[in-house]
Amino acid sequence: MKVVDFLKRKREILAQHPFELKDWLSPAIRDYWREFQQKAHLHPLLGRVLDLQSESQSEQQQDAATVAQVANGQPVMAQEPAMALSGEIGELYGVLQARVGEETHVGEWLHISQQMIDQFAAATGDNQWIHTDPERAAAESPFKTTIAHGFLTLSLLPQLTGSVDEATPEFPTARMVVNFGLDQVRFPYPIKVDSKIRARTKLARVTPIKGGLELLKEIKVEIEGIRRPGCVIESVTRIYF
Repeated sequence: MKVVDFLKRKREILAQHPFELKDWLSPAIRDYWREFQQKAHLHPLLGRVLDLQSESQSEQQQDAATVAQVANGQPVMAQEPAMALSGEIGELYGVLQARVGEETHVGEWLHISQQMIDQFAAATGDNQWIHTDPERAAAESPFKTTIAHGFLTLSLLPQLTGSVDEATPEFPTARMVVNFGLDQVRFPYPIKVDSKIRARTKLARVTPIKGGLELLKEIKVEIEGIRRPGCVIESVTRIYF
């Protein structure tokens, strides 16, 4: 096979299987690519191009599925119409869609004490000395002090983001607000004992779902006096009415 034919074949394979290329990339490059896509979606021109590309890929996948069903003698199911938004859901969707890309919340500073770390260790069984033994940490740890568990930082997100304030709920008319999961979590810098942290939240995406909306939020946990964040999260929340 000629080199030109080989490269052409590889290009066709990558075009047909774009997610395989993404799997080959290193985590750092995948992070940069994800950030580029999110910023591109906010651009008036690039965002439309990406939307059209996504619609085209979706149509191709649907066509391929239909062909496969016909070939296998299976009945072809009618496609569901686009979800109609009305009432509270439609109104909230319009409000939130206009805020995509904006910073929606900056929390209050929270002091991370050794007592808090020890209580988390007792509750979870994670008593690793880098968290719970100040004397050994001072002598052996590269941080020269104890540090908070990464999962302790994650468990503090409801408090840091103000999402569980019963006095002033973020979505007062919602029937239920559910933590649907985390798309991505990174801990770029250790949170040392006696540090102060706070969360900054940006709304990245709003998607209609049955009976409500799904929100993708980008959350950075800042450490007072430190340039790098202690935690960076992509959080998925579902709101039901």
